[in-house]
Amino acid sequence: MSIIPAAKVTRFDQALPFWLSLGLIPVAVVSALVGGWTVILMPLASWGLFSLLDAVLGQNLDNPDPETPDAGLFWYRVITLIWFPVQFALLCWLLYYVPRAEHLGTLESILIFFGMGVVSGTVGINYSHELMHQKSKLERWMADLLLASVLYSHFRSEHLRVHHLYVGTPRDPVTARYNEGFHRFFPRVLQQSLVSSWKAEKAMLARRKLPVTHSSNPFWRYAVLQIAMLVLAFALGGWVGLALFIYQAITAIWQLELVNYVEHYGLTRRHLGEGKYEHVLPRHSWNADHTASNWLLINLQRHSDHHYKPDRRFPLLQTYGDDEAPQLPYGYPIMTTAAMFPPLYKRMMNRRVREWRRKYYPDITDWHSYNKALNPAPR
Repeated sequence: MSIIPAAKVTRFDQALPFWLSLGLIPVAVVSALVGGWTVILMPLASWGLFSLLDAVLGQNLDNPDPETPDAGLFWYRVITLIWFPVQFALLCWLLYYVPRAEHLGTLESILIFFGMGVVSGTVGINYSHELMHQKSKLERWMADLLLASVLYSHFRSEHLRVHHLYVGTPRDPVTARYNEGFHRFFPRVLQQSLVSSWKAEKAMLARRKLPVTHSSNPFWRYAVLQIAMLVLAFALGGWVGLALFIYQAITAIWQLELVNYVEHYGLTRRHLGEGKYEHVLPRHSWNADHTASNWLLINLQRHSDHHYKPDRRFPLLQTYGDDEAPQLPYGYPIMTTAAMFPPLYKRMMNRRVREWRRKYYPDITDWHSYNKALNPAPR
């Protein structure tokens, strides 16, 4: 591994590959205008093309200088800031155009909005994740608007107030358990993450001696924004548009939770006794340094460093060798596809989880409580 100096990190040409996500917008437009076989272009572009590019370009083991000043990251930040208006404009146009397009059949319309869900989930929610971690009010508002457009606003509360605090412990719904297939994980996390995010905000208000009904409870904002999105979808596309909007939201949420499933599958923090757990380390997230998929996902796959240093902006995230963090065999596009087939995924990953356990926790011989999330909840 080598360090990329700050002077190079801040150059526009270094940021440019992360702008490739904008290439998905004309793909969605062509799918709607042409119809027919073009409606499958979006999954082919986002999953297939970037997996192929990963195979050709390989891995990027270089680490940017983590001391690069925030002021030098302008061209990286711009793509995350402009994404909501770009995605919003595409969504509004599709909601208006597709229900009225005589050349599009029902199946074509569904597949176009499946593609829209791929955009809003793979890119939109991912960008909202980057934005919600920042201190700027503008960036946090962009995060809220992106999440409202997929009806998953509580993800912000769950991610910041639950996941980052309790990852790898029984209190984190998003940590996929060892041998838990995605089709069991998905309904569990949908229910548990909503409950846990509400409880986290309720507890935060209680510490300030405020009732849960207080206006500062972000769930009020979440509700208003999501209702506004639903009303807008109906205004633009009628009942058909509303149904298609909800369908793209479900698709986006599915995409998000597939990624969540992959990021921490089978990885747990050591229970130290009496509800205490070791600090979060790079070893508690799966790392992937595949070049092209990290361009698309703005380095989300360098997830080991994200949990170790949550405030670090995406262009400065570090990758780790297998001596410090467990490694995924492929990038997220392939891994999330494999996760849809639990026997295949377990065959790929269970032995890696067992190797991880032997490497980092050779003294733990009974993993039953960790496997079933039966250890005491963190204090």
